Amino acid sequence: MDALTVSTFSVALAEIGDKTQLLALLLAARYRRPWPIVAGILVSTMLNHALAGSLGAMLTQWFSPGAMRWFVAGSFIAVALWTLKPDKLDEGASALPPHGAFVATTIAFFLAEIGDKTQVATVLLAAKYSPLWQVVVGTTLGMLLANVPVVVLGSRFADRLPLKAARIVAALLFLALGVWVLVNG
Repeated sequence: MDALTVSTFSVALAEIGDKTQLLALLLAARYRRPWPIVAGILVSTMLNHALAGSLGAMLTQWFSPGAMRWFVAGSFIAVALWTLKPDKLDEGASALPPHGAFVATTIAFFLAEIGDKTQVATVLLAAKYSPLWQVVVGTTLGMLLANVPVVVLGSRFADRLPLKAARIVAALLFLALGVWVLVNG
């Protein structure tokens, strides 16, 4: 598979039930303006994942291919385990900035994505795949695939989503990626 496809589907699955997806739902409920929220998710994710992807690409220059293989495989397996843990919004997340929907989303999403499993996945994907632009575009598309329906549909159907099953599928995907990196290193 190519970098764009793997990145898109890895992050789309990892994002299901993630705190940033819950944040998207909260923003949709608060502002009730889906397109500025979607635009904010796009801008913040592109910026955040470009930085994360650049770090991942730099890692390949610092470590030997053998060490990178073990690091990336182990990290994918760790992300698989992390994906099984449901996320909750932090206590302070309900105090969203009083700015417009676009500005609030851009700021909140950028900050919420720091250290998040989808950002970590972006670092790992950029360390494994190239070109970097395909990883960044793919991870951004994955975020949009997971979050746009949540924003557009809002909280109306949120209680009906099978988040536990989605987390298990996402965890299995990351586990498979980790094993694949080890075997095909």
